Amino acid sequence: QVQLVESGGGLVQAGGSLRLSCAASGRTFGTYNMGWFRQPPGQEREFVTAIGYNGRNTYYTDSVKGRFTISRDNGKNTIYLQMYSLKPEDTAVYYCAAALNWRPLLSEYDYWGQGTQVTVSS
Repeated sequence: QVQLVESGGGLVQAGGSLRLSCAASGRTFGTYNMGWFRQPPGQEREFVTAIGYNGRNTYYTDSVKGRFTISRDNGKNTIYLQMYSLKPEDTAVYYCAAALNWRPLLSEYDYWGQGTQVTVSS
């Protein structure tokens, strides 16, 4: 069992930056691949980025490449999402999720956090 708690969201102006954190409970955190998703207002939840269990592999959706960076610290049971050059279209609730499979479908993630709101003003 893994419990995930996101933090770090807030209100920021366009062009600004934020760093989200996702703290995980459980001794098996280091075996899980982790992802960040977001759900804009009135839209479906969408993939943002993911990182492998050992931090060596990452991949990003095209719209955030070069602006967002995912990382993890298995010693702290935490993953991070550093976001730069934020745009109003990045406004969403951001969720972290854990999966045993690499590059799974959204429905194949095993555990989800409750989300943190990110609002980017123009």
